[in-house]
Amino acid sequence: MIYYTPVEYIEECSWQEEKLEIMPPIQASPEAVENLVNRLARVEGQVRGVRRMVEEGRDCQDILQQLAAVRSAVRQASIVLVRSYARECLARQDESPEHLADTLIEALTKLP
Repeated sequence: MIYYTPVEYIEECSWQEEKLEIMPPIQASPEAVENLVNRLARVEGQVRGVRRMVEEGRDCQDILQQLAAVRSAVRQASIVLVRSYARECLARQDESPEHLADTLIEALTKLP
């Protein structure tokens, strides 16, 4: 599989497989998925609006204010995802408490 990065396209490599073993994908509830998708759609719209403001040459303070709103919205989306991930992790009975704690801490360290 090929992945896009802001700089280049890269092919799948072994470090990605290791990461998947450490943090398996979550099985979020339909409500959590809907909440996250809605938040991300809102962020997407905000970013388009900021781009338009830049293209139109709007005031720097106004643009910075909107960028702060985007950052806040992304943070809230991250919290929704981590909350869902934490619930799913804690529901697992087949893993040790130490491993679950390490997995959750790993997820939390990625928050903006």
